[in-house]
Amino acid sequence: MSEALLKDALDALKSTGVRITPQRHSILEYMIHSTTHPTADDIYRALEKSFPNMSVATVYNNLRVFKKAGLVKELTYGDSSSRFDFVTHDHYHMICNECGKIVDFHYPGLDEVEHLASHVTGFQVDYHRLEIYGTCQDCLTVSANSPVKKRA
Repeated sequence: MSEALLKDALDALKSTGVRITPQRHSILEYMIHSTTHPTADDIYRALEKSFPNMSVATVYNNLRVFKKAGLVKELTYGDSSSRFDFVTHDHYHMICNECGKIVDFHYPGLDEVEHLASHVTGFQVDYHRLEIYGTCQDCLTVSANSPVKKRA
């Protein structure tokens, strides 16, 4: 499945006149296989051994190209670094308050909310974004095993 996604994404880039460099190919492939919603720094660290002359700026520039082409979404959360998500389908995010882990989930009922919001307000809805915050299972386990009480 991911090979088909990669081919389709490369074809989409080529159709807009974007040249496919080895770095661009690898960054895109990394995004498709990633389930962690990486930052540009995460991607750079993962690929720097394969491309020692590549800079973090190269990663950012490629992510900007992918975003413009509609292949990735940039997820911004306050002051922390942007995270990037390969666009495969509409989905939402569960975010851990402790470690920052982001997990995808889908809930089709929210499509109805978008329609209702448009109907009630007269707005043309372009998109919506849902994030739910909590503590992931890993952090709950660590917290439960920690002798130090967490502050409220």
